[in-house]
Amino acid sequence: MAATSTPRQGGAFRVTKRDDHIALVTLDLPGESVNILRRELLTEAASLFDELEGDPAIRGVILRSGKVHSFIAGADVRMLAACSDANEATQIAEAGQSFLNRLENFPVPVVAAVHGTCLGGGLELALACRGRVATDDPRTVFGLPEVQLGLLPGSGGTQRLPRIAGLASALDMMLSGRQVRADRARRLGLVDDVVPAAILEQAAVALIHSVARRRSSRRRRSWTELLLETTPPGRRLICNRARRRVAERTRGNYPAPLRIIDCVETGLREGFRAGLADEARSFGELAMTAEARQLMGIYFATTAMKKDPGTDADAHPLEVSRTAVLGAGLMGAGISFVTTSRAGLPVRLKDVTVDSLATGMETIHRHLQERVRRGSLTSFEAGVHMRRVTATTGYSGFARRDIVFEAVFEDLELKHRIIREVESACGPKTIIASNTSSIPINDIADGARHPRNVIGMHYFSPVERMPLLEIIATDRTSPDVIATAVDLGRRQGKTVIVVRDGPGFYVNRILAPYLNEALHLLYEGVAIDRIDDALVQFGFPVGPFALLDDVGLDVTAKVAPILHRAFGERMRPTAAADRMLEDGRRGRKSGKGFYRYRGRTGKSGKREVDDGVYPLLDVTPGRSADDREVADRAVLLMINEAAHCQDEGVIRRLRDGDIGAVFGIGFPPFLGGPFRYMDSRGIGNIVERLQELRRQHGERFAPARILTEMAAHDRPFHPEPP
Repeated sequence: MAATSTPRQGGAFRVTKRDDHIALVTLDLPGESVNILRRELLTEAASLFDELEGDPAIRGVILRSGKVHSFIAGADVRMLAACSDANEATQIAEAGQSFLNRLENFPVPVVAAVHGTCLGGGLELALACRGRVATDDPRTVFGLPEVQLGLLPGSGGTQRLPRIAGLASALDMMLSGRQVRADRARRLGLVDDVVPAAILEQAAVALIHSVARRRSSRRRRSWTELLLETTPPGRRLICNRARRRVAERTRGNYPAPLRIIDCVETGLREGFRAGLADEARSFGELAMTAEARQLMGIYFATTAMKKDPGTDADAHPLEVSRTAVLGAGLMGAGISFVTTSRAGLPVRLKDVTVDSLATGMETIHRHLQERVRRGSLTSFEAGVHMRRVTATTGYSGFARRDIVFEAVFEDLELKHRIIREVESACGPKTIIASNTSSIPINDIADGARHPRNVIGMHYFSPVERMPLLEIIATDRTSPDVIATAVDLGRRQGKTVIVVRDGPGFYVNRILAPYLNEALHLLYEGVAIDRIDDALVQFGFPVGPFALLDDVGLDVTAKVAPILHRAFGERMRPTAAADRMLEDGRRGRKSGKGFYRYRGRTGKSGKREVDDGVYPLLDVTPGRSADDREVADRAVLLMINEAAHCQDEGVIRRLRDGDIGAVFGIGFPPFLGGPFRYMDSRGIGNIVERLQELRRQHGERFAPARILTEMAAHDRPFHPEPP
């Protein structure tokens, strides 16, 4: 099909007019790797559609992207963060709504041809088109992730998505921020067709001819959906159920999810126009909340970290094309899984017995099948990933490995022996990455002929779900090795921080006093579930005792003495872990800990406190304690230790300390991380409260030196708010 292309001078759009009078409008934002929506882009788009509307020969419009793997990634978050008040943010939403309303009612059909990420405002734009066609590429995904920034879809998403995908599915997408692939999007009615990228334009042209003969396509709905989603009582039932789930999950700490439900209900009850007005107003108000500001701050921090090589030295990542993992337990299998499925690299998995290897391979297979069931992976793709992992009880095939992950037991002598074996089996440049959670990397590197190749890569359990990777560098680690570990961690889908070597590194070091204080509260007679509930109410995803069970009390028992030796009285552990282990209580992995667990590896059923713990620890539960007391005693010790780490240079940047706590141990994201939280609460107030607790409970609450100095000079960690 012949066509003439008309570039727009200095703009983001390029128009190509086909001989069949269909205009191909290509969005390619200059200077950006992905397309993002900005105010000036809407102005340019409005001018472009004025021209198209004035051309009587045009019979249809196809919107597509000029980026390699991105349609539109969403709105420019910097634009939203720069808003000075709610009215300014509301105006941004209203401008987006106005343009998309025009798109929806354009005189000729407008079809979105989607390849790559279609998120946020990009999906809202696609929903406003008369039809949508997508590629079957796994990188083509759809979602409305605004809730993860403390916001809601502000350009009509709360109104169009329920009408297209159905109320229940739309609420699920908006309240979770979950992304769906193209085949799932077709089943939801988000797209009309899914085709190979090579015929995307051809399919979009066919769709234009199809929708020109009818207003829009309709997803078939079951009788249950019709009963629930087309009647006022049914809609109330769905929305009320969603509110209950939100309340259970957020404990009132995040305002955006409930506002999303309110906007959806307004539109269903009072009509599309009223729904848009409520959406724009709510968008503006949410954009000014402290929660949204902190969540946007986390977004900016993680974005900046993607460009950080992890070292201030001039360093370059080395090529990694082959990997090996030592130890086929849960950690080794998890590392193997993210290496094959996300980084796309072959893995040589080694363990000492065939049975251990079989268990590890079965774990990897199970993780892959879970992704297939969720629709994020096809069976063919799962098979490709699985075939990349090969098992061995020896060191055959290790000679050409670029990096070897060591995930064996926490025993220094064993790790030294493993390092000697690896160095004998591999080349002199092979990187050895230890997954230790407690042993200093310097001590491990003492057993190596080439200590510059030894680095810590501390994954968090379960590896397949936890987003953080803590990389630990020693003074002897090569800068190129650091950069390589950082690059590989990102390829594995991890958010990466680099910290200085030392006992507990960063994340475990700040976690230890938090967990220990929960045990002190328990010994004082505060019930296990009371303590956990108070910390969940504060904003943590699980309480400290549930976390202890998940991590494993055996792991905790190994870390605690190391920290006590290094940091003295403020890290003195209670006797609880030893007593629990003597009674066979390792946590979820053994079926019992502070809670009881049922079924295979304790995965089934709700947690129930095991009352047998109280007599085991000589505790009589029943002491009352309000949420503030419990939260302050546990959380203030965590953030005080974070301040010690900053003072000692354990973390490279405050940003890393905040992100490490949020992504590694679930520090409440809406509070921004330990350092942002200390700023918002006030350093002086933090020091005053620590001194009060110090008088009541002892020297472990002594404020870090850096905090007392900052309080004396009324100085925050961050000079500017997020």
